Amino acid sequence: MSTPKSELDTPALLVDLDVMEANIAHVAAACRAQGVAWRPHVKSHKTVEIAQLQIAAGAIGVTCAKLGEAEVLAAAGIHDILIANQIVGPIKMRRLMALPREVDVIVSVDSAHNVAELADAAKAAGRKLRVVIEVNTGMDRAGVEPGVPAVALAAIIAKYPSLRLVGVMGWEAHVTAIQDPTIKAEAVADAVALLTDSAEACREAGHDMSIVSCGGTGTLLYCVSQPGVTEVQVGGAIFNDEHYRTHYSIELPCALTVLTTVISRPNPTRVILDAGRKAMSNDMALPRPLILPDISSVKLSAEHAQIELSAPSDTPKIGDKIELVVGYSDTTIHLHEEMVALRGGIVEAVWKVAGRGKIK
Repeated sequence: MSTPKSELDTPALLVDLDVMEANIAHVAAACRAQGVAWRPHVKSHKTVEIAQLQIAAGAIGVTCAKLGEAEVLAAAGIHDILIANQIVGPIKMRRLMALPREVDVIVSVDSAHNVAELADAAKAAGRKLRVVIEVNTGMDRAGVEPGVPAVALAAIIAKYPSLRLVGVMGWEAHVTAIQDPTIKAEAVADAVALLTDSAEACREAGHDMSIVSCGGTGTLLYCVSQPGVTEVQVGGAIFNDEHYRTHYSIELPCALTVLTTVISRPNPTRVILDAGRKAMSNDMALPRPLILPDISSVKLSAEHAQIELSAPSDTPKIGDKIELVVGYSDTTIHLHEEMVALRGGIVEAVWKVAGRGKIK
C-alpha cells in the first residue's frame, strides 16, 4: 500500500522526486548548452541513488569531498571519481590504493610533499594515479597560487611515472554571495581566468590539461559559460535550499524538506515542533516552515523548533505535521540516516544516506 507523507514518523528528511529530477535536468541542460561536462559534488546528498540519477542525466562522474565518500560510491559501481581534496598520510594512502582497480580516481594536490607521498603509494600498489592541481583562484583556502607556482608543481608531478597529471581545479567560492549580477559575472570571470590561464601555462610547458574543473551552485549561472572550463562541480542546486535561494539567488524550486510534528502549543502564538538542530541545520540559513499563518520568528534548539506566529491562531494543532524547507542541504542531510523519496506526496523509495559519517 502506498504511504502518504502525512503518515510518516517524524522528524523525516523528504525529497520531492519531481522537483529534484527537474533540477537535475536543468543543471545537465545548462552544461550541455555550453559544451561543459557535469561532475556533481556529492558532499551534499551523500546518497548512491541520487548520484546514479545524476549520471543517468548525463553527469560524467562525481566529485567527493572525502575519501570515505569515494569508497561508498566506488562500492556502488561509480568509477569516475574526483576527490576535490588533498589526501594525506599513510592511513589514507592505504585506503586510496585499496579502491577497486576499475575506479579511475582523481586526487587534488597542491604541494610537492603530497605529490611525493601519492607517487610512492601508487608505485608500491602498482597503480597509475590521476591527479589535478588545485589552484587558489581567490578563495584563499587550499590551492597553489596561479601561474608560475602551478606550472612548477606540474613539473614536479611529471617526474613521477606513477602519477598522471590530467588538469587543474579550483573553487571560486569567494564570489558566490555577490548580489549584483553584473558585478558577480565579472568576479566569476576574473576568478576562473586565474584557473584557465594556469591551465594554459601548464599546456605550454607540455603538460596534459584535459580537465579544468571549477564551479558550484553559488556560481551556477556563470561558471558554465567561462571559456576554457571543461567541467563544473555544481551539486546543491539539485535541491536548492534557503541558503542558495536567498543568498545566491538560485531561482530553482526547493526539493528538500524536513517533516515535523507539532508537539506543543503553549500559547496561541507559539508552535513547538519535534525537530531542532539535530534534524536540520541553521548555520547558513534558517529552515522555512510551509503552510503556516504569518510567522514572526523561528528558533532552533537541539531537539525543538520554536515558531512564533505574528498573530494568535488556533492552528496548527498538536499532532499536525509541518514541513520546513531545509536551510542548508550540506549540513542537514548528514544528520539523517535515510531520505524519503516522494512523488506526488506518496512514498516511492527510502534511500540510505550511505555517505553519512564518512568524514575521514
